Amino acid sequence: MENKINPMQDNHGRAHNYLRISITEHCNLRCTYCMPAEGIALTPRAHLMTAEEIVTIAKTFVKLGVNKIRLTGGEPLVRKDAKNIIEQLGKLGVELTLTTNGILVHEFINTFKEAGITTLNVSIDSLKKDKFNQITRRNYFEKLIENLDLLESNNFKVKLNVVVIKGFNDNEIIDFIEMTKDRNIQIRFIEFMPFDGNQWNKEKLVSYAEILSQANAFYTEQKVERTQDKPNDTSKNHKIDGYQGSFSVISSVTNPFCSTCNRIRLTADGKLKNCLFSNAETSLLDTLRAGDSIEPLIFQNIKSKFAMRGGMDDDTKFQNPLLFSQNRSMIKIGG
Repeated sequence: MENKINPMQDNHGRAHNYLRISITEHCNLRCTYCMPAEGIALTPRAHLMTAEEIVTIAKTFVKLGVNKIRLTGGEPLVRKDAKNIIEQLGKLGVELTLTTNGILVHEFINTFKEAGITTLNVSIDSLKKDKFNQITRRNYFEKLIENLDLLESNNFKVKLNVVVIKGFNDNEIIDFIEMTKDRNIQIRFIEFMPFDGNQWNKEKLVSYAEILSQANAFYTEQKVERTQDKPNDTSKNHKIDGYQGSFSVISSVTNPFCSTCNRIRLTADGKLKNCLFSNAETSLLDTLRAGDSIEPLIFQNIKSKFAMRGGMDDDTKFQNPLLFSQNRSMIKIGG
């Protein structure tokens, strides 16, 4: 029998079955590592995907083999028709989830359940109110904590995304891990990554090794266990012996996981990015609106994917602001 070529496989043998869709560039926070202090120029509404276009494109990807979809933003839940989008995508028979800042989840509990969402990633970078307000440039700390409790009481699996920045919140690593003692949550420490306008430099980086060193130094009586990673996992997973939850580190900077990447990203203006760090994009929306098939563009985009970090395959390139400043700011990528 002739072997069929997987159209969602790139030239490095990686099959792509995970689509991340940004449904808005808007956000109700202004996190310093995500958005430039002066804000961003938002894409005109006419150039953004409608709800119908989002669902149509998603259906095409599902037909081609995608079995997991994550909604991102900006903040996905600020979009006025977010409930409709979630409900429609929930009918596609894929694993559906989203990344949110948690401020509005109380308005969507029933929508999540109806769409079959069981897991949510919630961003929180400090457990101290003043720090949280400083990094988000907003004052929603109490609402976020309240909504985390609400999600847990409704039996959602909660993963907390924590971008670790030296001199800012690296002294809270143990506080976050301690949250897993009696709560079935996962803390996901994320190495600070460079994007346009987020004032990245390597001195602010807290590496996977440093995070693990803190954990090992503190937990001398309990064991810091290295647990099994799932296939295509971006995180290196651990737990404290006897603790209910777990913690992990997403080490995009010091230990990139490009060799097993199965992710592709669709921006809110309908452009396909095959890597978070790539400045190359393929517009699917223009072709869709012209009534033509987007499948050839999808295949072409995936085939052009670099082996590592959008072609920034060594530290010199990765730390070169002339390269990473050519990419979008994180809020316009969708994470």
